[in-house]
Amino acid sequence: MARYTGPSTKIARRFGEAIFGFDRAFEKRKYGPGQHGQSKKRKTKSEYSIQLMEKQKAKHTYGLLERQFSKFFDRASRTKGSTGENLLQMLEARLDNVVYRLGFSPSRRGARQLVSHKHISVNGSVVNIPSYQLKNGDVISIREKSKSNEVIVNAVANATKYAWLEMNPKELKGTFIAAPNRDQIPENIKEQLIVELYSK
Repeated sequence: MARYTGPSTKIARRFGEAIFGFDRAFEKRKYGPGQHGQSKKRKTKSEYSIQLMEKQKAKHTYGLLERQFSKFFDRASRTKGSTGENLLQMLEARLDNVVYRLGFSPSRRGARQLVSHKHISVNGSVVNIPSYQLKNGDVISIREKSKSNEVIVNAVANATKYAWLEMNPKELKGTFIAAPNRDQIPENIKEQLIVELYSK
């Protein structure tokens, strides 16, 4: 499956925030990329431009391409409740994202690789599809032969805890309790702007 493999710092600088997590290169140069990145003259952004940037930020944050993102939005719009919140909940329920949230990897890119390389199992069965949608109560764990992986062990030691996930660091196992509420999702994404963009 195609995916963006370019420099993550350049993308973070475009949005003016470290959307991929702490980045030393970004901290040194927080202005936009390119030769005019530090220019004080900034054109006034149109409403469409602001909405588009918000959608692009969400796409890059969760590591999706345009077609994938559009499918998630279509599903979210057909689900009861707030479309914007539904969208973020579905993105948070992706297997690669939950592997990242549980702390098995320090980044979503790394989490995607763990899933693709068959290091992750769901309810005892190996799943190598990063976009796999988890359901309430699903148990995510590191395969037995991968538990000694130094990268995974080090990442778990520095993991952040989330209310919608239950983690057992000793067994390298976690449970997806339920989809998080909007106020439990730490990403700085204005989902209403994305809804407005797709509504045009």
